[in-house]
Amino acid sequence: MPAMPTALHDPACRRCPRLAAFLDQVRDERADYFAAPVPSFGAPDARLLVVGLAPGLHGANRTGRPFTGDFAGQLLYRGLHDAGLASAPQSLAVDDGLMLTDCRIANAVKCVPPANKPTPAEISACNVHLRAELDLLPAGGVVLALGHIAHQAVLRALGEKPARFAFGHGARHRLPGQRWLVDSYHTSRYNVQTGRIDQAMFDTVLTDARDLIGTAP
Repeated sequence: MPAMPTALHDPACRRCPRLAAFLDQVRDERADYFAAPVPSFGAPDARLLVVGLAPGLHGANRTGRPFTGDFAGQLLYRGLHDAGLASAPQSLAVDDGLMLTDCRIANAVKCVPPANKPTPAEISACNVHLRAELDLLPAGGVVLALGHIAHQAVLRALGEKPARFAFGHGARHRLPGQRWLVDSYHTSRYNVQTGRIDQAMFDTVLTDARDLIGTAP
């Protein structure tokens, strides 16, 4: 029986014509790929919500799990495991047995965009799902935004003006409902290869986010 659409996820969404057409193309060329809007991973009531940009063509778009099967997930899952938030340091496939502890992973855009670049209109159209994710984040919870676009998408989903919250690696921002927004550079291959971020830098920010959860009532 096919999954039913919810505020968190609509598996048959075709709201964005360009993304829907690209998924159709990928599905025709690669029948073994997930090639659909990618659902979030982890318990909906987790106190840490990690928000990325969008599924990678040969990563989440292939496997059906955020940050799984491509380079961008390597730093993320290794860091989550070292922080006690994931049961294994690698995420390989949806059936690999990996479990998250008090952590959930989502994306600002649920469908893979051409050239890994969603348009502002596509980010806005998908914001309804991110808003639903944030509605479930409990008081004292933390959002870890991977990259400037995810940072802005989170703030817009909350009805906040992004200009009031400057993005910066390691920056902390207080949010309504006794919650926090913590920023990190994205764990993409490009950012790693250019030296913008490495495992130690990411782990420091992730530890900060985890410690903020530890102080929650």
